[in-house]
Amino acid sequence: MIRVLLVDDQPLLRSGFRALLDMEDDIEVVGEAADGLAALALTRRHRPDIVLLDIQMPVMDGIEVTRRIVADPTLTVVHVVVLTNYGLDEYVFDALRAGAAGFLVKDIVPEDLLHAVRVAARGDALLAPSITRRLIDRFTSARPRVDVGVGPAGLTARERETVALVARGLSTTEIADRLVISPSTAKTHINRAMAKLHARDRAQLVIFAYESGLVAPGGG
Repeated sequence: MIRVLLVDDQPLLRSGFRALLDMEDDIEVVGEAADGLAALALTRRHRPDIVLLDIQMPVMDGIEVTRRIVADPTLTVVHVVVLTNYGLDEYVFDALRAGAAGFLVKDIVPEDLLHAVRVAARGDALLAPSITRRLIDRFTSARPRVDVGVGPAGLTARERETVALVARGLSTTEIADRLVISPSTAKTHINRAMAKLHARDRAQLVIFAYESGLVAPGGG
């Protein structure tokens, strides 16, 4: 059962999302919140698998809520998916950098919402390759780069190669095919890279790959 917390200051949106999610046998809505502070309290109380979180919230905005969830060692099972009216923008980028697993626009069609909840619950990033390109081209060029890390304490050559392929939008199976390894080995490389980089999911690997220069915007 995928446990979901709904966070938005618009009651109508929450009720619509709840009605849709509650119809599914494998999804349960465990609570609702109308402001960021209440969202954080309910997250700590229920420890849901997914927090569907509006970015622009009263009392505490969604970026700060995301940052606090990610920083809490008791909430490592929680995946934050931010909601926005405007699609890809600076707030979304900052939420992803803070640790969100991905983002959704509020006018998403029902089928895509259900798919997104299930994808995020598996720990996969909600970043299609086309979205990744736009994200990087618009927001990383002016950001300071971070050290990729080499040697025993950093990523191995194969781990760096794997992270680069994740950043280009390849699935685990596609990465395995590209590197001529088994899917389980590819997943191991991804998990080890996430552990070394303290990344909660693939969205953070994508951000890291571009901000570190491991993958260049517009690269193949």
